[in-house]
Amino acid sequence: MISAGIDAGSRAIKVALYDSERGMIASGVHDQGVEQATLALRLFERTLVEGGVRRDDVRQVVATGYGRSLISIADTTVTEITCHAAGVRHGVPDAATVIDIGGQDSKVVWIGSNGKVRDFEMNDRCAAGTGRFLEMVASRLGVRLEDLGEMAGRSLQAAVISSMCAVFAETEIVGLLASGVRPEDIVAGVQASIARRIGGMVGRGVAAPVVFTGGVAMVPGMEAALAEVLGCEVRIAPQPQMTGALGAAILAAGRASE
Repeated sequence: MISAGIDAGSRAIKVALYDSERGMIASGVHDQGVEQATLALRLFERTLVEGGVRRDDVRQVVATGYGRSLISIADTTVTEITCHAAGVRHGVPDAATVIDIGGQDSKVVWIGSNGKVRDFEMNDRCAAGTGRFLEMVASRLGVRLEDLGEMAGRSLQAAVISSMCAVFAETEIVGLLASGVRPEDIVAGVQASIARRIGGMVGRGVAAPVVFTGGVAMVPGMEAALAEVLGCEVRIAPQPQMTGALGAAILAAGRASE
């Protein structure tokens, strides 16, 4: 039985095709835009072709993410909290804490022994703890986003980024550059700042295993920054950008089999 999940996130749309016997069989990613429904449909159709699947073979489609209500081809919608928990547990069955850092928000999700979400914390009011902050830093330093991890690895002493607001932090970064602080040290400081922000959301409620997901999980060094703040190992979810879409597809499979 084949099902599909569509994660209409703030920065990208992701589609996952899931076979209940073989697991995820195809996936696709496309930058977000104004015409979310059209972009999602095109990506869905392209993913079907790449997976060798006919539209009639897909029993159920679940949409999640910010734009989930705009995805007209979906049979139903499910919150990204539930979908990320399902996607993470599929790859890491004993996961207890999920940290999801996306383009515009960050979340901490606690999962019970039964695999269900038992609590969550979400930051969607400030970009300081999200991928948007890293995008701003990359733009300010004139480098590619994918280069930030390698730069942080060359840091000799992480700069202290004290501002908890992305706007003020950008001003702080400009000042650090003007005072001669190395870009590598600024990037390391930004990663540490994001990690502290997440640490504040987790509080004393960290439970291992901790699994890191979302687009920011693909930035090298972020998991190490989180591990240092949390005081425990942080695993990166398999294909972290696809976790929400995969979770949606898994939940779609469950609905189709009812």
